[in-house]
Amino acid sequence: APRPPRAPPGSGADVFVSMRTDFRAQLRRCQRLLEPGGGGNGTGTGGVVGGGPEIRLHGLGLAVTRAINLALQLQAASPGALQLHASTSSVTLPEDSPDVSAMRPRHNSAIHIRVCREAPCV
Repeated sequence: APRPPRAPPGSGADVFVSMRTDFRAQLRRCQRLLEPGGGGNGTGTGGVVGGGPEIRLHGLGLAVTRAINLALQLQAASPGALQLHASTSSVTLPEDSPDVSAMRPRHNSAIHIRVCREAPCV
């Protein structure tokens, strides 16, 4: 069975969206991070007074659509207050096979969405 890719080092403002975690729990976590003192970064200090100005959602494979839905739900819950900036990438998945040289590397689609509290989101 293939192993999941390693998560890149992140801060408290990085949310790695998965299909295993309940959607409502992920939504509440994101809302909490965007609240005043919620821990979304911007200055690298964690709980910033005035709330985290931005969080970053990361979705891989099947979780791409869930990450998009999560970002849209956050934006709909606070009309005009949040901006979304998305980028996509392809992630090479590590193989869990003794003969790695005989296998082609596998890739999976990923999405990275910056959810910014204030305009402009740079």
